[in-house]
Amino acid sequence: MDCSECFALIAFGICFLTFFFQLIHLIRLGNPKDFSKKSGNTCKAIKYSFTTAMMPKNKESAYLHLPTYIAGILYHLGTFLSLLLFVLFVIFSLTHIQIPQIISLIIALCLVPTVISGLAILIKRMFSKTLAVISGPDDYISNIVTTMIQLATLLFLVFPGTGSFYYITMTIFFLWLPIGKTRHLMYFFFARYHLGYYYGWRGTW
Repeated sequence: MDCSECFALIAFGICFLTFFFQLIHLIRLGNPKDFSKKSGNTCKAIKYSFTTAMMPKNKESAYLHLPTYIAGILYHLGTFLSLLLFVLFVIFSLTHIQIPQIISLIIALCLVPTVISGLAILIKRMFSKTLAVISGPDDYISNIVTTMIQLATLLFLVFPGTGSFYYITMTIFFLWLPIGKTRHLMYFFFARYHLGYYYGWRGTW
């Protein structure tokens, strides 16, 4: 295990502990306190919030921007895949297991559309007047860092010699993850839960 891999593991540990303590804090807060009379079903509403409500036709404007919506889904899938692969890479490195080249190439091909999606979203954010107005530095940094880890993962799968670049990129990502908007990796689930809870309690979306 070289220095770059050690730095990535340390950054991962910091990221994990930060999210862990934030998770404990959010759990301890419990459900929202609403003193109004309950007029719906919170369980059904929470389920709706995580499922049907996420479809583009039920979102405020996603149905008007289907290519961006699909790109966003691919982009998030690529991020989760990259995180999973990091864990596997570390395990394989410690156990001296090598991934068959054909499998590496197949996974790398799966990351191609996710990297393109990330770049497309970044370009749209940069050149769309509407998005530019509501975008801050965090939006651009988070997009660039997240796209870079997907690209670094892709390159590492095809060219194992790029390991140092890969682990340095992952180090930057893990240190940024709990700081930037990328922290919605965890807060998304609580936000959708609270939205559904409110819907179920008040009977209005």
